[in-house]
Amino acid sequence: MTMLRLLSILLILAVPGCADSADEDTPSAASEAPAAAASDAASTAAAAVAAAKPAANPAPGPLPAPPDVAAAPADAVTTSSGLAYKVLTAGTGGEHPGATSKVTVHYTGWTSDGKMFDSSVTRGKTTSFPLNRVIKGWTEGLQLMVVGEKTRFWIPGNLAYGDTPRRPGAPSGTLVFDVELFSFEAAPVRKEPVVTSIPAPSDVGAAPGDATVTASGLAYKVITAGTGSDHPGATTNVNVHYTGWTTDGKMFDSSVARGQTISFPLNRVIKGWTEGLQLMVVGEKARFWIPGNLAYGDTPQRPGAPSGTLVFDVELFSFE
Repeated sequence: MTMLRLLSILLILAVPGCADSADEDTPSAASEAPAAAASDAASTAAAAVAAAKPAANPAPGPLPAPPDVAAAPADAVTTSSGLAYKVLTAGTGGEHPGATSKVTVHYTGWTSDGKMFDSSVTRGKTTSFPLNRVIKGWTEGLQLMVVGEKTRFWIPGNLAYGDTPRRPGAPSGTLVFDVELFSFEAAPVRKEPVVTSIPAPSDVGAAPGDATVTASGLAYKVITAGTGSDHPGATTNVNVHYTGWTTDGKMFDSSVARGQTISFPLNRVIKGWTEGLQLMVVGEKARFWIPGNLAYGDTPQRPGAPSGTLVFDVELFSFE
């Protein structure tokens, strides 16, 4: 199972100038000139410079929903899965991403009542992710696009987070996204043999006595000390290797077995990862015992998601 199963998505869809100081242009600065004429000239020049300065841009608010946000229009194309889409701006490329390609996009997402819940556009920064680490609607939809294209998607709940998401704060039901594809690259070919299964640690059944337990119930133990001193933040993008097991010792996912590290922002994963990775430093390897309420729950809504307490070995390579 891929990171889509592990990280509840990643949506991967997923986060945010200071004005120049006026002191340099005040009359008092000009009044320090040795003569009155020079003072008048300096004041006039200062006023001209101040007038020419652009005003600081306020933080952008929510982007208005498109008029067809409530339902796909008649000219939208609907696939066999129920995904609907409409090309807004034709692209310039000729190739399409694959199911595991890493894409770079701008996007904005709304619920069908017109409320914006996320946008890389308002943050002013594109986002990149592999297509096998996001909701099913994105995995399918982005493969229909070419570079330079902007498309609107109407993604039904069963291809997104469901009609009654278990993860607090996840948007429910049909979601509407405007997505612009800037570039993509194929997933790198593995250069190391694929490991089909990694044995569970001896303490997979329960956290040992020397593990640390946080107020949320997350338990962790440092396996290998790190070399860094700084910690990731709650929205930091991290690069890791990980393996996950259920408490009966069954491995359900592993980047180690796939032979490829994974990168993702910490506000786009299960709560136990968001909390736990912030405790780590670069070079560190830690084991986490994540209770169900910080993972996918004891009775996950999404078919195939692992239930109950999950155990992860995580190695942090870098973050930004």
